[in-house]
Amino acid sequence: MGKLDKIEDVGMPGAPNIFWHGSQVSAEVRSRHAGQRAATIWLTGLSGAGKSTLASALEGRLVGAGHMAYVLDGDNLRHHLNRDLGFSPADRQENIRRSAEVARIMNDAGLFVICAFISPLRQDREMARQIIGANNFLETHVSTSVAVCEARDPKGLYQKARAGLIPEFTGISAPYEEPLAPALKLDTGALPLDACCERLFQQLSRRFI
Repeated sequence: MGKLDKIEDVGMPGAPNIFWHGSQVSAEVRSRHAGQRAATIWLTGLSGAGKSTLASALEGRLVGAGHMAYVLDGDNLRHHLNRDLGFSPADRQENIRRSAEVARIMNDAGLFVICAFISPLRQDREMARQIIGANNFLETHVSTSVAVCEARDPKGLYQKARAGLIPEFTGISAPYEEPLAPALKLDTGALPLDACCERLFQQLSRRFI
């Protein structure tokens, strides 16, 4: 049975009139039809590290090879699903929680989901792992240094942060906790985009295709 199918049909705590309705189609059946075992590739790293660019490249590589894949980008979700959230620690955590729940549902539908989020705290990334499921979660540290990210500064955010115009900016005025044991570590300042994308594709091929 798929992960969603294992949830018992019981009322939610504090909401006794809301019940879970399981699907007649298991995650395994969807995986067989898709020719892949769904997974979430969680790209974490500083602003400007190359997460969104890498996510888009990997999506194209997967779809071009005949696989179903979709990118969940942190900035894009803040335009819609998470538009009510700010950047306080509590709001950042809720941003990750909601996004991980979406990724979990998309995994259950049989898709590869590529998540591009700064997600600076280990406890929040661990929460995402627990929501999605450890066997389906591929944490990838886009480990590009703050110096390289700041030199790129594609959105002009580091300049604003240095000027005090953006409070709680990760890497400058707010911490970034590097993953302790990521499945993969990619430095886009040292490796070209194609090489980073290929390493991720090969990792997925060995484990999920």
